[in-house]
Amino acid sequence: MADAPATLATLEARGITAWFGDHQVLDRVSLTMPAGVITSLIGPSGCGKSTFLRILNRMHELVPSASLAGEVLLDGDDIYRADRPLTAARKSIGMVFQKPNPFPAMSIYDNVIAGLRLTGVPADRDRKDELVETSLRRAGLWNEVKDRLRAPGGGLSGGQQQRLCIARSLAVMPRVLLMDEPCSALDPTSTRVIEETMLELVDDVTIVIVTHNMQQAQRVSTQCAFFLASQGQPGAIVEHGDTAAMFSDPIDSRTFDYVTGRFG
Repeated sequence: MADAPATLATLEARGITAWFGDHQVLDRVSLTMPAGVITSLIGPSGCGKSTFLRILNRMHELVPSASLAGEVLLDGDDIYRADRPLTAARKSIGMVFQKPNPFPAMSIYDNVIAGLRLTGVPADRDRKDELVETSLRRAGLWNEVKDRLRAPGGGLSGGQQQRLCIARSLAVMPRVLLMDEPCSALDPTSTRVIEETMLELVDDVTIVIVTHNMQQAQRVSTQCAFFLASQGQPGAIVEHGDTAAMFSDPIDSRTFDYVTGRFG
């Protein structure tokens, strides 16, 4: 079997401020996402959670009007450093999106190894076969698709497509996996399977998840950060810390109001 990443990674954001054109969307956000832990990002829509997540693997800069200040450190190394290639950040820090996005006409097998070509990772046929099986197993999908690897990825159910996207991200051996509301389009059964997959993966990869599902945040995450953008102000972290403590005894009254459903 292919090896998991050699060491777990800590991801740290320092003073992240972000804009789209003249519109400021984040204000001095700092957060440490510890190695081998699931960190959940919660807060109402429009408070900058997804923007922050995209900044963590350099997707924010793909928007023509986007700009940012601050640092994102992967084990102390700034991923935005001028001499650090974009592909290095994408290989180390994978992303799973809200809506499953497999390449529909591409086979399940080819979907899994698509990231190898995009990140320039060489692999012979035996290595690809090994990576496909290992990645699908880690994503909890192997037993369901092992007899139809050449079938189109677009023919899978929604939950299976999302796990295929997880497998595709895992194939390049990332040290961090970012997940932007990965279960919002899925039924409860598929959601449970994805959550179980996350809990299994966190032994090998640091996970950061954006979720609007408060129960999900409590079920899967060890650490939680509450984002808020109030009265036209840019998004910022109100409070962060141990998930159980934030839900049972938050420090800030706004956190209490949000996690108890009084707004949001």
